[in-house]
Amino acid sequence: MGVRSKSSSAWLNEHVNDHYVHLAQKEGYRARAAYKLLEINDKDHLIKSGVVVADLGSAPGSWSQVAAKLVGSQGRVFALDILPMDPVEGVEFIQGDFRENDVLIQFETLLAGCELDLVICDMAPNMSGNNITDQARSFYLAELGLEFAQVHLKRGGDFLVKIFQGVGQDEFQQAMKSSFSQVLVRKPKASRDRSNEIYLLGRGKK
Repeated sequence: MGVRSKSSSAWLNEHVNDHYVHLAQKEGYRARAAYKLLEINDKDHLIKSGVVVADLGSAPGSWSQVAAKLVGSQGRVFALDILPMDPVEGVEFIQGDFRENDVLIQFETLLAGCELDLVICDMAPNMSGNNITDQARSFYLAELGLEFAQVHLKRGGDFLVKIFQGVGQDEFQQAMKSSFSQVLVRKPKASRDRSNEIYLLGRGKK
């Protein structure tokens, strides 16, 4: 068995001792990411009973779990990811690549003309380690999420998306401002300090 590098040992140590990892295990969430959405929702009250939500990049499913619990039996949650996702009660899931048009058409068929109150998008590309490449891939996914939100959100609807701070951020925020009445920046406590991820929240689709 090979010796772990210092950085992977540090990650493992951080993961094992991570408060949110333990909390997720205890409370039945599939990933610590659930607490990012819960914290943003506590502040911004995005997900309420009866709301219709699309979760883009949903696997392993912790955001879908949170959304399904909060929308209740009167709401609906649609989810899409390139990776498989174990079923979540109350969530309608399609597996496929969001970048492919035929997959989007499948997802739109599932929506069946349902106007969405909220689109949530926690997608991240497979990281190559090259910051410029990873940044570009991340914004490409965010832009696809924004295009989807522009088409499928009802007037006044909201869009929450993860981005990585850096090149392209200002342009993307401007693009969101053209579609939403307000664009807010959120950095939940459950985001690791060393991570440059932030969430942009577009409120009130124009």
